[in-house]
Amino acid sequence: MTSFRIKQVNKVILEVMNKIFQDECQFPDEALVTILGVETSPDLLYSKIAVSVFPSEKSREVLEYLNKRVYQLQHFLNKKLDMRPVPKIKFILDATEEGAERVEELLEKIKKEE
Repeated sequence: MTSFRIKQVNKVILEVMNKIFQDECQFPDEALVTILGVETSPDLLYSKIAVSVFPSEKSREVLEYLNKRVYQLQHFLNKKLDMRPVPKIKFILDATEEGAERVEELLEKIKKEE
């Protein structure tokens, strides 16, 4: 079970990273990047930031961009947060969108077969 403090840290990191994405990141053209959630370890040393990318074809390109700039983004986060230690961030792709697309494809296929 996640403690109240961890939930608060997740919320603050999400808000700050959203602002950093708006101000500091230049994502590939026509890519909509959304932070879906933050999961911080109980010891507050690491945070996984789940991002969703639309269209999904741009996902790998966006993830590579974020991973190349992770140290710079970490620096921005460190400056914005008044806590120590600031969790080290890691970006992960949320596969929910791709799963939903696959389910829709299967449902269309079933409809056509009927």
